[in-house]
Amino acid sequence: MKTLSAEEFDKKFDNGEDILPYIDLSSKMSKSEFEQKLLAIKKVNVDLPTWAIASLDKEAKRMGVTRQSIIKMWLIQKLDDIQLTRKNLQQMS
Repeated sequence: MKTLSAEEFDKKFDNGEDILPYIDLSSKMSKSEFEQKLLAIKKVNVDLPTWAIASLDKEAKRMGVTRQSIIKMWLIQKLDDIQLTRKNLQQMS
């Protein structure tokens, strides 16, 4: 298996180049195994100030969802934004 940096790998992938020589297929898993690992749920506890909880509850009520749902939505949106920003910065350099 050939090696290269993550940035080079991403560039090749984004350009539609063949990336198979850079992937270790010796430990491959099935699609269902991959999805199970990717979508596995882990619980976390987060300590927040009272005012933040009150704001979350107010917004959740306005949107008609639970506090947990709004926290999940916002965290995933933020992570998506960060990933997109990094990708755009890499393309610019």
